[in-house]
Amino acid sequence: MNRKMMIAGNWKMNGLTAEGVSLAKEITDKVKAKKRTCEFVVCPPFTLLSLVKKALRGSKIALGAQDCHWAEKGAHTGDISPAMLRDLGCEYVILGHSERRADHKESSALIGKKVEAAHSFGLKTIVCVGETLEQRESGKTIDVCSKQVRESLPEGVKAANTVIAYEPVWAIGTGKTPTPQEVEEVHAAIRGVLTKKLGKSEADKMRILYGGSVKPSNAKEMLSLEDVDGALIGGASLKADDFIAISDNAGC
Repeated sequence: MNRKMMIAGNWKMNGLTAEGVSLAKEITDKVKAKKRTCEFVVCPPFTLLSLVKKALRGSKIALGAQDCHWAEKGAHTGDISPAMLRDLGCEYVILGHSERRADHKESSALIGKKVEAAHSFGLKTIVCVGETLEQRESGKTIDVCSKQVRESLPEGVKAANTVIAYEPVWAIGTGKTPTPQEVEEVHAAIRGVLTKKLGKSEADKMRILYGGSVKPSNAKEMLSLEDVDGALIGGASLKADDFIAISDNAGC
C-alpha cells in the first residue's frame, strides 16, 4: 500500500515569539529548497499558531495544534475549541498524547469525544497511543495500545481525517527506543485493530507514525519498516537541521 510519509513536529511547551517564528521560517526554507515527497506538519504551542501560520505561507507545510476541547465554545476556561483552531488556519490537531493522558488524566473515551469534535470542524487528527515501561515489562504493550486505539477512535474515522501515532511512553524524551522489530510488531497490531474496526481497505490506507526519541541517527531504520508511515517528532523538531535530516534519512 502506497501511503504518503508524514513528518510531524510536536514543539510541546517550547518557543517564545522570536525563536518560534525563526524556527518556522528556517524549516520552511529548508523544505522549499528541495523537492520532497513527504507531508510536513508543525505543531507549535497555541501562542505561536497565528505567527507560525504566517511564517509557513507559500509552503506546503501544514499547521497543527497540540490539543483541543470537544466543545465549539462555552464556559471552558483555559481551553481552546476546534472551531478556533480551524479559524486560525490549522489543518491538524494532536490528540491523546501520553503527556495529556498522564498529566491531565485524559481517558480514551474523552479523547474520542475530542476526535469527533475536531473532525466535525474539518480538522484532521493525529491520535496518539502508547504503553508505559511498566506495561511493556509486564507484556501488556499490544493489549494497551490496541485498547487505546479502539476506544479513542469514534465512528466516522477514516484514513482521510485520521493518523495514528505510536509513542511508547518510556521512550519519549529519554533517548531510549524500542527495537525496530518491537516497533513493527506494535504497528502491525494497530493496523490489525484498524482492520477490524474500519475494514481492510480503510485500514491499509491509514498512516501510523512512530514517535519516541526519533532523531536523524535512527530515522532511516525506523521509517523503513513496513507499517511505519512517518514520525511524530518531539525534541528533534526544535532544531530545523535535525527535523529535515529525519525526512532526508526517511527518503522523503
